[in-house]
Amino acid sequence: MNYTVVTYNDLVNNNYSFLANSYSYFQEYVSIENLQGKYENIFSYFNSMDGFAFPSQNYIPEYIPTSKKIPLVQIGNVNSELCLSQNQKFEFLSIKEAQEKKRFLLSEKGILISLTGGDDVDNNISAFFDNDFKCFLNQRVSFFKLKTDENIDLLYYFYAFTKHRIFNIQWIGSGSIQKNTVARERKKIFIPKINDAKIVKYISLLMQAIINKEKLIKVRHKSIIDGIEKELLENQNDSIFHFEMPRIKELEEIGRLDTGLYNENFKRTNFLVKNYKYGSIDLISRGFGWERGTSLEKNFIRTRIDSDTYIKGFYELVLPTNISQYGFVEKTTYIGTPSKLKTISQGDIIFGGEGFGKGRTYVVIEDSNNVATNYHAIRIINKNNDLTESVFIRCFLAYWREKGMIDYIGVGGSGGHCAPSYFHLIETPLFPKEQQKNVAELYHNEKAIYLMKNWNLDNFLTNDNEFNKTAGISELDKTAKQLKVKLNLAIDNIVNDRQVDIGF
Repeated sequence: MNYTVVTYNDLVNNNYSFLANSYSYFQEYVSIENLQGKYENIFSYFNSMDGFAFPSQNYIPEYIPTSKKIPLVQIGNVNSELCLSQNQKFEFLSIKEAQEKKRFLLSEKGILISLTGGDDVDNNISAFFDNDFKCFLNQRVSFFKLKTDENIDLLYYFYAFTKHRIFNIQWIGSGSIQKNTVARERKKIFIPKINDAKIVKYISLLMQAIINKEKLIKVRHKSIIDGIEKELLENQNDSIFHFEMPRIKELEEIGRLDTGLYNENFKRTNFLVKNYKYGSIDLISRGFGWERGTSLEKNFIRTRIDSDTYIKGFYELVLPTNISQYGFVEKTTYIGTPSKLKTISQGDIIFGGEGFGKGRTYVVIEDSNNVATNYHAIRIINKNNDLTESVFIRCFLAYWREKGMIDYIGVGGSGGHCAPSYFHLIETPLFPKEQQKNVAELYHNEKAIYLMKNWNLDNFLTNDNEFNKTAGISELDKTAKQLKVKLNLAIDNIVNDRQVDIGF
């Protein structure tokens, strides 16, 4: 049996905490102590501010115009995004609060860190604030900004460390049910400010590039949604939409009594597609089939690992819950099984049919013989073998979901589920080939090639931004993950007091 000996000094250093997880990271703390003897603590270069407990009765209703209210940054906003975005779901406060509580109004670039969390040191607890909009800071969130702007690279260097395990294990607060990282505990946290300016710049550039890509992914997603809607609105036939309550004949034809398919919003949006001047066709008639993923509960799974790195001999399992709303796989699960799984191929669409926006959609860009999905995901297969069309349909399904149409079609409890038996109710527009391609390239552009040969500290960000101009969501995500591997390796080397190789 393996066990850890806890000494009296350990108890003293942990404020006499008897929680087991307070003593789970001895090896990491040894590394921290070694670094403390060599480097300054980066916290001395930053000022911090904790948020204010704004009363919930001060929150502004959703129907109030955006121009009259300001977002309130809460823990959920910090934990869900790499870079804070106006498109997140916020609570709002009135403009008048800006005068009464202006101290808590963020107006500079900085780092947001949650002060409340659990024991999972792999959870995301920080977000970058780029000062591209005004917002208030709520309680249990802390904001860190540089004392001086002389070395902006330190800001991104520090932020990169907040994404690493060595920071998270120090940031775990105290408390048995809900842990809170209070000021007393934060004084003991150490992040090394290394002396090599080139390494600091290298880490800063990687972090900046990752942030840029994540922000552009959201821009591309919005362009997809807006572009599809613009094409539909600007190319309507002369028919005018009129809403009528369903008649017996319509009920008989559809064969369902639930109200989603008969309400005005569903019919109005569906009319927009059916009235498109170049025509429309339902998903099944268009040439798309489907099949369920493997029912893994019936297989003997040797092992299952959540990772971002391919493991030889294992299947890469794309789960609907691991797909982001922007259409890429956020986290991969790898499994080993004695049974041969049905693998997914280039052009296949992985569709999560859950309602209320929970279901996500992803399209396979590259062929592989070791990628599969589970029974809860629906594999939509393009019998036309047209990758551009598959990508376009994935984009259209994302649009359809944002309009609430998937929810209307879905049946069952817990938000409903859009079962494959109702795919014939998904009407798709027959965009001209060129327009279909324009939409698809916002998600995947095969012409965007990421070649980092001869890139260096002086030209990396310029070259990376040039690539980003033509890259689709798929390429932006893929290259962001490549840079994250380099970033994590660099920080691992710093933490373990090894040489950091600067290389793109």
